[in-house]
Amino acid sequence: MLYIVPTPLGNLDDITLRATQTLESCDFIIAENPTITHKLLLLLKLPKKEVFQFAEHNEHKMLPILLDKLHTQVGCLVSDAGTPTISDPGFRLVRACRQENLEVVSLPGASAAITALAGSGLPTDKFLFTGFLAKTENKIVKTLTEAQQINATLVAYDSPKRILKTLNFIKNNFPLAHIVVARELTKKHEEYLQGTAQTLIEILSERDSIKGEVTLVVSFK
Repeated sequence: MLYIVPTPLGNLDDITLRATQTLESCDFIIAENPTITHKLLLLLKLPKKEVFQFAEHNEHKMLPILLDKLHTQVGCLVSDAGTPTISDPGFRLVRACRQENLEVVSLPGASAAITALAGSGLPTDKFLFTGFLAKTENKIVKTLTEAQQINATLVAYDSPKRILKTLNFIKNNFPLAHIVVARELTKKHEEYLQGTAQTLIEILSERDSIKGEVTLVVSFK
C-alpha cells in the first residue's frame, strides 16, 4: 500500500495531522532526498524510518524494488517540499502501483502552485500548470500562448536565477499580461509581487540578488 504524503513548503506548522499520523505509522518512506526527509522526521519528533531514494537518476532501478515492498508493507511517498508527484518522478511509482492494483491513498496538503494561484488575485476558474518553465524564449512563448488561447491563468515554477530573463521574454511578447511572482511561499520572507513584466523587472533589478523558490502566475484577462 502506498500513501502520497504532502510535506510543508517551508512553515513546519503546515504539516497536517493526518500526514503526521501516516508518517508515524508507515513501514518505510520513499523520498526525493532522504537527508531532507530524515531532518523533517526529526523536526516533527517522529520515529526514525527506513528511507529509500526515488529520483530521476535511479527510478528505473528502484521501481521494482519498491513495488515488491509495497505488496507486503505500507510506504509513504514524500517530496522535498509540497505534494509528491507534482513535477517530480514520483508519478511513475504511483502509475506502476495502479497497474499492479496496489492500493494508493493520496493525502491533501501543501502545493506551491495552488498556494501561489490562490494568493495571486488572478483568475482561478481555469488554469494551466506547466511545472518548471523551459529556458528558451521560443518555448516559454509557446507555453504562454497555449494558456492565452484557452483563456487560462498560467502557473509555473521558475528559478530565481532565470526569473529576470523569463520576465524579459514575457515583456517582449506579452507586455500587457498580468503577472504575480510568488517567492519563498510560507517562509519567513514570503513575498508576492504583482504588475506587468516591465514593472516586475524594475523591482527585481534593483536587488543585489533574488533568492528562494519562485512560482510564476500569469493572466491575460
